[in-house]
This record gives sequence, C-alpha cells and structure tokens, in this order.
Amino acid sequence: QVQLVESGGGLVQAGGSLRLSCAASGLTFSSYAMGWFRQAPGKEREFVAVINWSGSRTYYGDSVKGRFTVSRDNAKSTVYLQMNSLKPEDTAVYFCAAAERNYGAASRGYDYWGQGTQVTVSS
Repeated sequence: QVQLVESGGGLVQAGGSLRLSCAASGLTFSSYAMGWFRQAPGKEREFVAVINWSGSRTYYGDSVKGRFTVSRDNAKSTVYLQMNSLKPEDTAVYFCAAAERNYGAASRGYDYWGQGTQVTVSS
C-alpha cells in the first residue's frame, strides 16, 4: 500500500521559512517524480513544484519561483520543500504527490497523493 505522509507545516510570520517533508512508502521511490501542490480555501489546487526521479531536474510554479526549493533524498524515500520569504498568500494545505510516468504541473498526471499539511502565514 502506497503512503505519502507530509509533515513540517505550521504557523509562521510573513518573511519566515518552513521546510516540508514528504515520506513515501510502498513504492519504488526512485522511479517516481515527486510534486508539491497546494490548495487554499475556496480555491483550486495549485501546482507548486516538481522534481524528477533523480533530482537532476526541477520545475516551479510562477508564484513560488525564487522562494521555494524542492529536493529529494532517495535513500530516505523523502522529498522536501524548502519555503523561504513566505507570504500570507502562501497559506494553504500543501500536498505531495508521486508520478511514475509524468513530470509536470498537471495534477491529473500524478498517481498517489498525501493527506496534506497546513501552512499558515500571518501578516
């Protein structure tokens, strides 16, 4: 059974930083691209970042480019999202997702999803 478990969310002031983690189990982690998405109340799910299976390629949504960094440790089956210079508009539930045959921003291309972790940025 595939499980993706996010952690590291919380409450932070604007300008602060958080690092999210997503621990994967039940799949060959190094065969999957890993993405991060977020969803704010009343809004559609938004692509944040993706990293390919080896970690050699990354791609970011325009709203987080230059502030967020995605990375992975295949030995630990974990993907990370380092979030710096946080803004109130970054407030959302953040999800990680795994894609075996996809590398991109479209959520429909992902095979497995975590339950999400709440990030709240106060002004």
